[in-house]
Amino acid sequence: MQQADVIVIGGSAAGLTAAITARRHYSDKKILLVREEKQVLIPCGIPYIFGTVGSPQKNLIGDAVLEKNQIELLLAQATGLDREARVLHTTAGDVGYERLILATGSRPAMPPITGFALDGVYAVVKDVDYLDKLQSRLETAHDVVVIGGGFIGIEFADEIQKSGDHKVTVVEILPYCLALAYDQEFCIEMEEVLKSRGVHIRTSSRVDRIEGDGKVERVVLSDGSEIKADVVILGIGAIANVDLARAAGLRIGLTGGIAVDRTMQTSDQNIYACGDCAEKISFFGGKPSPLKLASIATSEARIAGANLFGIRRENIGTVGVWATAVGHHALATAGLTEAMAQERGYDVVAITIEGPNRHPGLMPGAAMTRVKLVFERNSGIILGGQAMGGPAAGEIINAISACVQNRMTAEDIAMFQVGTHPALTASPIAYHMVNAAEMALQEMR
Repeated sequence: MQQADVIVIGGSAAGLTAAITARRHYSDKKILLVREEKQVLIPCGIPYIFGTVGSPQKNLIGDAVLEKNQIELLLAQATGLDREARVLHTTAGDVGYERLILATGSRPAMPPITGFALDGVYAVVKDVDYLDKLQSRLETAHDVVVIGGGFIGIEFADEIQKSGDHKVTVVEILPYCLALAYDQEFCIEMEEVLKSRGVHIRTSSRVDRIEGDGKVERVVLSDGSEIKADVVILGIGAIANVDLARAAGLRIGLTGGIAVDRTMQTSDQNIYACGDCAEKISFFGGKPSPLKLASIATSEARIAGANLFGIRRENIGTVGVWATAVGHHALATAGLTEAMAQERGYDVVAITIEGPNRHPGLMPGAAMTRVKLVFERNSGIILGGQAMGGPAAGEIINAISACVQNRMTAEDIAMFQVGTHPALTASPIAYHMVNAAEMALQEMR
């Protein structure tokens, strides 16, 4: 039987990061990464396979990083855990361990509707061969229906629409696409961008069933209307893959993930969990959080990997930082939107600032940028923010996230010392975050 000091199960964002972190903190330990896939996809890059990138093979995480960090790789399926003996059972044999990290990820959520098993209906599965087949199918398809108007849904829709002669329709049950992630005004603007690029949108629409004679032919909505479809893509979310953990008797949390404490330790002191398979606790109030993002997975992995043989880090809770882009139009959020904060009972002050991200606004590369910051009225502490505009919105939101994580106040942000340059940033006189904070302070007085 093989023996390793540390076994990591799963080779995607969480598993790979956990293994690398363990190596950095415990240079003398033997670390083994166990995964089923011969090739590992970059999760967030999957929609771009069908347009910008061109193929699954161009969206892979290479294995060279494992060799560089002296991490051994075992291509096998994990079939069971003997927690008392500290043995992992795999299709390639048993492996003993001192510490084990579960990074088994998630699987696509399947809708409670008939017809999703028809030929031509695809979930977003992180498998190269599966996505190759989807790509081949799209080459001969004309009518494509994407069920779900969240990040994955709109990114798939836009990439497929621009890659060939397709009529792409997004069906979303909520009043707006991206409604779970952004305030209404941002959702409306992004929908207009999608429509301008040829994507059809059906919001406030529930799918009743998918129909076809052996293969998909149409999507039927609850109001009786039909949408012709050669291909249907299900983009309605993901559920934690906890099969191995549940079979081993580990505690499962309220949202279906593996229960962990702030050190990412499970109910077994020798086993840790991180990424989509692990339960999340919100930064805001400590309630369970359903968020599943690669950025969260890697943060948790850096905690789990560092804590294996002594506590060095703790999880502050899931802030929730994400972004999406359609063409050159980016939209990003950190923390709570105004609507989310109000739903949680906060008395909020929300300020929106819009202006160019260069100075003067005629500088090359300038784009109108909108920043909205949300503060708790009495304390002045920032709860979250949103940014919309050019690609720079993706980095603006990281700065906002840093403010949220450090519980900065409007006064702190108003006194933020920023570096500016005409070709790179907004003017120091009209810097979005600083001016939004100043205006918030006026409303709080």
